[in-house]
Amino acid sequence: MAVRQAVFLVGGKGTRLGALTATTPKPLLPIAPDMLVLDLLIENAARHGFTDIVLLAGHLGDRVELLYHGRRIRGATIRVVREPEPAGTGGALRHAAELLDPWFLLANGDSWFDINLCAFAVAPPRNGLARIALRRIDDCARYGSVELHGKRITAFVEKKATAAGPGLINGGIYLLNRAVLDHVPGPCSIERDVFPALVRRGGVEGQVFDNYFLDIGLPETLAQGRREFPALLARPAAFLDRDGVLNIDRGYTYRPEQLYWTEDAREAVLALNEAGYLVFVVTNQAGVAHGFYHEADVHAFHARMQAELADIGAHVDAFYHCPFHPDATVRRYRHPSHPDRKPNPGMLLKARREWRVSDRGSFLIGDRESDIEAAIRAGIPGLRYEGGSLLATVRQALAAVRPAPSVPPPAPILLDTPAMQAG
Repeated sequence: MAVRQAVFLVGGKGTRLGALTATTPKPLLPIAPDMLVLDLLIENAARHGFTDIVLLAGHLGDRVELLYHGRRIRGATIRVVREPEPAGTGGALRHAAELLDPWFLLANGDSWFDINLCAFAVAPPRNGLARIALRRIDDCARYGSVELHGKRITAFVEKKATAAGPGLINGGIYLLNRAVLDHVPGPCSIERDVFPALVRRGGVEGQVFDNYFLDIGLPETLAQGRREFPALLARPAAFLDRDGVLNIDRGYTYRPEQLYWTEDAREAVLALNEAGYLVFVVTNQAGVAHGFYHEADVHAFHARMQAELADIGAHVDAFYHCPFHPDATVRRYRHPSHPDRKPNPGMLLKARREWRVSDRGSFLIGDRESDIEAAIRAGIPGLRYEGGSLLATVRQALAAVRPAPSVPPPAPILLDTPAMQAG
């Protein structure tokens, strides 16, 4: 079963930010004109399929609770748990023990590591309790390092003992088994106290990423984030037709058991996820208009698609469908030319309104002229899928339109070693 719970440590005092955090928790600082740090983290987890998001609050936790407890963001439900007194990251996790799933994602609430969270959480370790996302950097001497042999972490090396040169550091995102709490004796740091003990038992995996990373715990890194994030938050989008592109079209396909993927379709979505693209499905569903099935059936089919994508660490950010048709037999779905029905671009334009979409690098893949016409009307390239490997078609599209990064990945600055602290 896919991991669906994401837990964020948002209880630190943020003393290194001085007056900025005197009355505002660090994760509630603005990182872009219309976005707080915690908004960014929650939305990112939700779009990767995490539907249960738990915020472990401490310092000024009432502010976090007021803003987020009970909210729903992109289909995810937010819960805030306030620790009664500071007990370190380990203590904060223990305080929420009754809420934790068997496997869950744990992340610091004051850093941004732009990885595919769905892929990171797929296939939890069979013989361990933890997986840590690692970041490769050019010089570990200032930060301390992580030693990795194969998939297994063998040591955390303090910065005083770390030689200059390239290496791996802790990226502050973890996949944990709830049994890790058996190794949390009480108030402690999960990074300093728990992980090293688990490593000595051989129970911690490491997974290496080179993606953009920034910890906003220092004035200079917060300023850097505010300079870079407005451009980084807008992602190019891949708009994918459904029947005949992602799944084999058997004529009004709507039952979940009728889902048969086209060649390499799931791998194509995963490739887009890994490339940093938003992925949207845009599909005409005239079968609803003709009374062959209901919109609830469309949603059920999409849920099946999402579940099978999650099995390989892939995801669709949002599904858009148009149930309208000029010759509909169901009166409420009859419309001469609904703005959402391709070749009209309404579904593409709706995605633009609801998400931070960069037109630069965006494209559509469809199997009909109406798909390509919708892309043209939306002002983006359209690519015709002629069958065969969808992954090959996606790679062709990426090679043709993928934009160069506007901001180079920065060298991360960590607050502490061997791992980042939430405070």
